[in-house]
Amino acid sequence: MNKLELQKTANEIRKGIVTAVHSAKSGHPGGSLSAADIFTYLYYEELNIDPKDPEKSDRDRFVLSKGHVAPGLYSTLAHRGFFPVEDLTTLRHVGSYLQGHPDKKHIPGVDMSSGSLGQGVSAAVGMALSAKLSNDPYRVYALLGDGEIQEGQVWEAAMFAGSHHLDNLVVIVDNNGLQIDGKIEDICSPYPIDKKFEAFNFNVININAHDFDEIDDAFKKARECKGQPTAIIAKSVKGKNVSFMENNAAWHGSAPNDEQYEHAMKELEKVGEALCQK
Repeated sequence: MNKLELQKTANEIRKGIVTAVHSAKSGHPGGSLSAADIFTYLYYEELNIDPKDPEKSDRDRFVLSKGHVAPGLYSTLAHRGFFPVEDLTTLRHVGSYLQGHPDKKHIPGVDMSSGSLGQGVSAAVGMALSAKLSNDPYRVYALLGDGEIQEGQVWEAAMFAGSHHLDNLVVIVDNNGLQIDGKIEDICSPYPIDKKFEAFNFNVININAHDFDEIDDAFKKARECKGQPTAIIAKSVKGKNVSFMENNAAWHGSAPNDEQYEHAMKELEKVGEALCQK
């Protein structure tokens, strides 16, 4: 895909996020929207995957360590062809396979059941080590929240990955600056995030999470890096492209009502129209 195609796809994924959370009347739109461009690049450009064969042995692995932004992952998987887009409206409904957090047993394309913050990245490190021990070619990617990295387990995993030179591992931090209680720097500051990962022997790349040129360059550099895992610190906007959700911690885990849903979808339609005029 070219840059414009990725932008258009990311906008459709954002529509799916808002639609799913509105239908569920609960969920986490803010962080899902902030990570939508990263999700788009991963699933349309970076990952070696096949929606027709989700369990193929040589596939790249992806772990959503911040499992509460499942609406972002689900919308991406649906648009990529792992399951019907129409199923997004069943999010969190009784009997739906699209639960509030990713479930490997029931959702095609999910490599790790996650939700307990800090644990997903440890599983990703284990997957990367397994690939090294078995001499398998697949790569492993994990998406973390910047509030999540306040968990000590994250840094135990980072220490292990760095000391074992797991250059088949890429950790992405969605650095939108907000968590459920407010600004991360006011609650338990993880800054400087890049220097902390560097201290654990990571190759660190800082990017704008909404610039596909920077995203593309970062993942290419991660592939080229040998002897170190890579951490991509992606500076993002919580609630990206929905004006009343942007940079507002209240939308960490709140669902839009009918009026807010219509407003959000109109804004995303306008984004799509502007992209079509390019």
